[in-house]
Amino acid sequence: MVLKVFFPTCCSSAESGILIGRWISEQSSAVVLAVVHFPFIPVQVKQYLSQVQQVTKIKVSVLGSWSNSKREKEESLSKFLEDLGTIFAHEPWIQISKERDSKFWSCSTLQKESNSSKEEEIILVYYDQRKVMLSQLHPPANTSTDCKADDASKLTAVFDTVANSKILFMTDKYDDGPVKLTHWQSDGVEASIIVELLKQASVPVCLLLTFLLSLTSVVCKSRMLKFWPLSFLWSKLSTCEQLGHRLQHLQIISSSKKAQNQTQLMRKANIFVSLLIDVALGILLMSWLYRKSRIGHLADTLIPVADHIAEELQDLLQWLMGAPAGLKMNRALDQVLGRFFLYHIHLWISYIHLMSPFIEMILWYVGLSACLGLTVALCILSDIIALLTFHIYCFYVYGARLYCLKVYGLSSLWRLFRGKKWNVLRQRVDSCSYDLDQLFIGTLLFTILLFLLPTTALYYLVFTLLRLLVVVVQGLIHLLVDLIDSLPLYSIILRFCRSYRLAAGVKFRVLEQKQGKPLRLLMQINPLSYGSLVQRYRLPTCSCYPKDSWTSLCRKLFFGELIYPWKHKGEKQD
Repeated sequence: MVLKVFFPTCCSSAESGILIGRWISEQSSAVVLAVVHFPFIPVQVKQYLSQVQQVTKIKVSVLGSWSNSKREKEESLSKFLEDLGTIFAHEPWIQISKERDSKFWSCSTLQKESNSSKEEEIILVYYDQRKVMLSQLHPPANTSTDCKADDASKLTAVFDTVANSKILFMTDKYDDGPVKLTHWQSDGVEASIIVELLKQASVPVCLLLTFLLSLTSVVCKSRMLKFWPLSFLWSKLSTCEQLGHRLQHLQIISSSKKAQNQTQLMRKANIFVSLLIDVALGILLMSWLYRKSRIGHLADTLIPVADHIAEELQDLLQWLMGAPAGLKMNRALDQVLGRFFLYHIHLWISYIHLMSPFIEMILWYVGLSACLGLTVALCILSDIIALLTFHIYCFYVYGARLYCLKVYGLSSLWRLFRGKKWNVLRQRVDSCSYDLDQLFIGTLLFTILLFLLPTTALYYLVFTLLRLLVVVVQGLIHLLVDLIDSLPLYSIILRFCRSYRLAAGVKFRVLEQKQGKPLRLLMQINPLSYGSLVQRYRLPTCSCYPKDSWTSLCRKLFFGELIYPWKHKGEKQD
């Protein structure tokens, strides 16, 4: 069986001593974590390793000896290192030596039973200890074969061994302890004064934020918001949905509960960075709006745009009341529908001009909400578009109800001709016998509905297209909001700046290979791809829009069923 020895590159220039690490018997692998160099007392080394083992829950032991002949002048040291195997009982005893005038290393194992060293079937794998400790291994979610799953579990054991041995790397050469170690932080423990200050300042900030959020939650859960008008607005307006979503994010960030694993930690970090960037973009938008009186210009532009849209709708209705595209319509129904919709447009124009003196003040206060984030400002924009196009929505509802009534009436009368009827209780079509009067009245009604259907269908088609145009604009806005809410920005930045922190696997590069010498490999980390990263760490969104399939959407449009701009109660989602 091949013996694999994972050796940290930072220990290649260490002084002679003993190797400490973890022996993984299932894989016949030895993960070297540090080198204990002279002088040391064996009893103190055993006590130190037992303390490390209690903290890390990893079986850390002395794996073998390390000899650096470039730094040592005494040739008798190698014999002494071999004799250490009798003091530190480990099977097998690994001996690694760095030859003086050669780039090749010698690596052998000493079996106590045979008391002889072996130099064959050994692979020496170098790894960057700092990168392996800081990286998070992401094994493939769907492993097609058992071999890939087994390889992923082997790599996970190596990465977990290094990551869970942080207490071992907290000592450097300046400590006065009885054991001197060489590892990636032996020259000095990495630390940042700014990070430590932020950690100390985050405690009172989180306590204050938790108190404010608890008050906000009490207000949101009060009985006043459960009455009909407020509860309807809170559940239907996208601004309220986004505010509730951000409130949940703030509760997750300010929670004093420690993250249980790396996934929860990354989720907290992604939420924090997403919220921070969202608020920063919102403040930039607010500063742009309140500079050079852009709010006033926007208010002055809004009324002419609304008047222009109303005039275009009036021209469209005048065209429909004539002979649109040369089609012969029912004159009476055409005039009734046209005047009905024209009256609604007249009411809408009067309402807009009545609100025109207050629009600038409303926009001024609405612009302040951008400090809550760009997503909140976009949701307010979507709600404003919904309010400004409410007359188009009313036209669509009127046309859809008339068209749906006629379609279902024609389908019911068509069943009457075939001697069928719809059984409401059993939810199926059953046979039924009709008398002559029922057939006569059914024929008259079917003829009337059939000849009135083209006029109604044309109005329904036009207003449905206008409604779909508004829905597409609102959908693009909500798509941008969902993108900001769900994009794992911290993970993407971490992948761009320090790609080794998010590892998808490893690759091995051959350094030297010579007959009679161990094969030397360099383990390098393969970073996680951006697509897999977004798929793994994507944040949930608060989209309140229904997610219908194309088949369901086309069926609703054909039969005249309403397409709600929110999730309708009791509606089945495909």
